[in-house]
Amino acid sequence: MKKILYIDLDGTLVDFASACSKLDEKTLEKFKNNKEEIPGIFSLMPPLHGALEAFDKLSEVYDTYILSSAPWENAIAWAEKLLWVKHCMGNKAYKRLILSHHKELNKGDYLIDDRIDKNGADKFEGEVILFGSVKFPDWKNIVAYLVKEG
Repeated sequence: MKKILYIDLDGTLVDFASACSKLDEKTLEKFKNNKEEIPGIFSLMPPLHGALEAFDKLSEVYDTYILSSAPWENAIAWAEKLLWVKHCMGNKAYKRLILSHHKELNKGDYLIDDRIDKNGADKFEGEVILFGSVKFPDWKNIVAYLVKEG
């Protein structure tokens, strides 16, 4: 039986920061403290460099899911995340998207996330891999580590 791996979406598979460069100043000012609540923002995000290839490679070794939260005040973001996964990842991620504000409720061996201080990532029972950290700065390092572990 394959080990279970969860991968966060925002800032891990998708380039959240790049979406802000596509917005006008008025919108950025209005949502300066809550950019994730900007209607349509999730549809503006490209995949991070190496993310889709990493998902493919890790899915060969692990039972892999996308585990993400969605802003409570931006209902359209829930649909946008599903549409992003369908558009960018296709059948390889079919019915592998889980949206939850309580990541710790999902049982698994690994969670890759860019923030461990939100949405229960710090309480996840398996190993949490901090994407963008010194030890795991990019997908190349993460894949090398997890393929060896798997």
